[in-house]
Amino acid sequence: MTAQTAVIGAGAWGTAVAKVIADKGKDVVIWSFEEDTCDDINCNHQNTRYLPGIQLPEQLKATSDIVEAACGREYLILVVPSLFLLQTVKKILSVPSIQEGETFIAVLTKGFLETDKGPRLILETLEDYLPGFYRQSLVYIAGPSHAEEVSSGKITGLIAASENAKNSIRFRSLLKSKSLFVFPSFDVRGVQVAAAAKNVIAIAFGILDAFKTLGECSVPVGEALFGDGTESLLLAAGLNEIQSLGMAMGATHPETFTSISGIGDLDVTCRSVFGRNRRFGKDIIEKKILEPFKDIEDLITQIHKIGYLPEGAAAAKYIKILAEKHRLKMPIAVGMYHILNRETEPLDFLVDYLDGLGH
Repeated sequence: MTAQTAVIGAGAWGTAVAKVIADKGKDVVIWSFEEDTCDDINCNHQNTRYLPGIQLPEQLKATSDIVEAACGREYLILVVPSLFLLQTVKKILSVPSIQEGETFIAVLTKGFLETDKGPRLILETLEDYLPGFYRQSLVYIAGPSHAEEVSSGKITGLIAASENAKNSIRFRSLLKSKSLFVFPSFDVRGVQVAAAAKNVIAIAFGILDAFKTLGECSVPVGEALFGDGTESLLLAAGLNEIQSLGMAMGATHPETFTSISGIGDLDVTCRSVFGRNRRFGKDIIEKKILEPFKDIEDLITQIHKIGYLPEGAAAAKYIKILAEKHRLKMPIAVGMYHILNRETEPLDFLVDYLDGLGH
């Protein structure tokens, strides 16, 4: 099959994005390192492991050969988890169409990348490895979205951010449909920070939500209780932290954080039943999911044992480093680091944090 587009990463989000393009009648190849996932997509037109219950179009084919997937494509979309993104990209650097800059590349991965220079944004890191053609030409796509809804045709909006306006428009045209809206942006750094940091706030939101519903809101802060207003308080404070980090890291437009890539993405990640980071926060309380891990490094190394991938776990580690580097006060995000590092009990954090806001 000669496909115009390749999607690298056959998780739920990669599969959903590939389906959107294939539903428009375009041939798409998707790469998975798991042979059984490839077989499921090619034979059954489903991705039962990562996106169950969704029928996939015949125009979507899968391969476990990453070089085959990437070779000669006009569009390449990277949707690999941040923990594995860099090692995945290194495998396709020798592809001729990438060496010559003939393939347009977009990234949908959310998070920071660990480098010798410390945690860095995804696009600036990839630019150090990709040929010079791609400097200031990569596209970063994010926004308030869940694979389950996008693949089901629920109306969703995304931001395509790039310093190259033509490339933003190219990916907008590739992805847009009757139910998927894509808006261009020049604020590449702001959109990336918002996409990564919101996952950490969502963990805190999930923890709060678990305590809120525990025993019919019977967990006290002094003589007060957690409620819907408490969640909105946390959401707003979390957005302030995200914006402060974004501006410190070079965001160019403050309104990025009041748009769909800021408050929009934060809100859906915190409140949706599909949010893995919110689920992770709830599981910390309801399922004691951190007990097998001695600290955050142990958690990140063995994150597969969780059974799903909360990107906010690694992001919490990196945000603590970045907050210290830029001398920022980010009590919610840094508090999540201390919880995941088994230094602080979740309820103690919430009590101390909320009590501090009231004084």
